[in-house]
This record gives sequence, C-alpha cells and structure tokens, in this order.
Amino acid sequence: MLGRMLLVIACMVTLNGCEKIAVLSTPAKQPHASHTPLANLAEKNFWKTLHQGDYNKLPETTKLLTAAYLENPNDPQLAAHLGFVHIWKITERAREKNIPPTITDEITLATHYFKEAVELDPQDARYQGFLGDSMLVSGKISHDERQEVRGYFQLKRAIALWPEFNYFTGGYVMSDLDSHSDRFKEGLEWQWKTLDLCTGTTINRNDPDYRPYLALETTKGRKRACWNSWIAPHNFEGFFLNMGDMLTKQGNWQTAIKIYNNAKLSKTYSTWPYRNMLERRIQNVKKNVGYFQQKNAHSADKAILFNSGNGCAACHQN
Repeated sequence: MLGRMLLVIACMVTLNGCEKIAVLSTPAKQPHASHTPLANLAEKNFWKTLHQGDYNKLPETTKLLTAAYLENPNDPQLAAHLGFVHIWKITERAREKNIPPTITDEITLATHYFKEAVELDPQDARYQGFLGDSMLVSGKISHDERQEVRGYFQLKRAIALWPEFNYFTGGYVMSDLDSHSDRFKEGLEWQWKTLDLCTGTTINRNDPDYRPYLALETTKGRKRACWNSWIAPHNFEGFFLNMGDMLTKQGNWQTAIKIYNNAKLSKTYSTWPYRNMLERRIQNVKKNVGYFQQKNAHSADKAILFNSGNGCAACHQN
C-alpha cells in the first residue's frame, strides 16, 4: 500500500519521473536461446546464404529469420542475425538494378535488432560493435549528428570489450567518410591498431610486411578475429583489401600496395572469390586515389570496398 502511494506521489510530481519508475519496475526481456525446427532452419539458411554471398536470397533469409524471431523474440542470436541481414542489404545495395529510397529502412531495422541483441546479451562485443556501426550509418544518412556521436561512443565501448574485432568493424564504416575528415583518419588509425594488436608489436607503417607474423595464426581467444574462421572464411584477405582501399583513398597508394599484397599471404587466397578485384586494385592504384574519393562510383573497381557491392561478402563468402 505504501509503495503504491509513493508511486502516485512521484507521478503527481512529474510525469517523467513516473515513466522512469514504471519502466524500472517492469521486468526486462530475458535471453532464451531457441532450438525449434523453425529457428534451426532459419539459422541454417542464414549461414548458407552468407557463405554463398547470395545477395538475391536475402528476402527469403530475412523472412525465415523474422518468423523465427517472432516465435522467440528473446533469442539474442536470432536478433543479431536479423540485424546482420538488414545491414548486409544496405551495404551491398550497389547490386540492385534500381536502388529504391526505401533501402534506408534497412539501417533502421538493423539498428533495432542489434539493440535487441545487445539488451539480451550485453557481453557479446560483436553485437555491441554492430550496434555502433548501424547507429553511425543511420546518423549519417539522416544528417543526425547526435545519432552519429551516440554511434561513435557505442563503438568506443565495443572496442574496449574486444579491440581486435571492433577496431576493424568501426573503422570499416568510417571508410565511407571524406578522406580529409578526422573520423576517416581515426578509422584508418584503428586499422593500424588492429595490426598492432594482432602482431603484438608496432607494425612498420612504411613497410607493413605481414610475413613475419603468419605463425601467430590462431582460432582461439580474442586474436582469432585477426585470422580466417568458419564464420568469415576470408576475413584476413578482406581486412587487407579494405585497409588498402582506405590508404588509397587517403592518397597513400605506395603503402596501399604493400597492404594489398599482404592479402596474398593467406593460405586460402587462391580460393578467395575477390582476389581478381584486389589484383586490379594494385594495377590501378594511382587512378583509384581519385575514384575512391568520389561520392558516386559507377563500378565495384572504382569504389571503396564499403560501397562496392561486396562489402560483406568479401570476408564471408567461401
């Protein structure tokens, strides 16, 4: 009785206070993994679509994941994978014959589902990083500087949790910014920090030869993010492709060539679907300085990886 009276008094004092009390006294969603036939089918379909780089199957994959999520909206993995398919859809929009203005809805949905995943499993640093990415992109699209700032600090929190993973993902979305902007420069610096963490040293920025560090390859611990894995079978190659693009865009094409060549050190380079793209970049690196600085490139070879139509598949496609 006394508790209810206090609640009424608080509501009378301020509606905002009443709202806060009501929200805090309402149970939060609790995580619950789903193993139903529908969830298993949706997950299997997700990984198959991702590893095939099959952008055209995204509607079917999204439909299955959404159905599974509605069956159990407390599964953080289902929420995160929904976020990923929506961010994949907008990232590789260059594959569309005609890009509709509604493509921007994808980043809104991605932000929503990554937020759900973080609320259900705040310890997963990948979810934290993808939420920051989507918030940053969302703010940029809508010219909402406050949202961009929120996204930036969300990324900083994610980096603190898993720097080897989130320095890369955070810097990747910043590759789309103006090459003279402070955020672009910081995003490129984050790529160098990734290499420093992965090698356990300060890598030579004038001669970043990765051959001395290949023996460090691992599938365990935080440093597994530095190498290829079942989830991202060409993560190593994709990292150096993106970093080379960022250096080219900055105008440092000499170092970009050295970074691009590091991708060739991968044991799976010969099977990487995007090796020809990388080799064309090396051949045309001087010309690409100007192309990559343009806002509207008309082909994958003249656009940075983030805008090439291969922004997710470059790491995840078998």
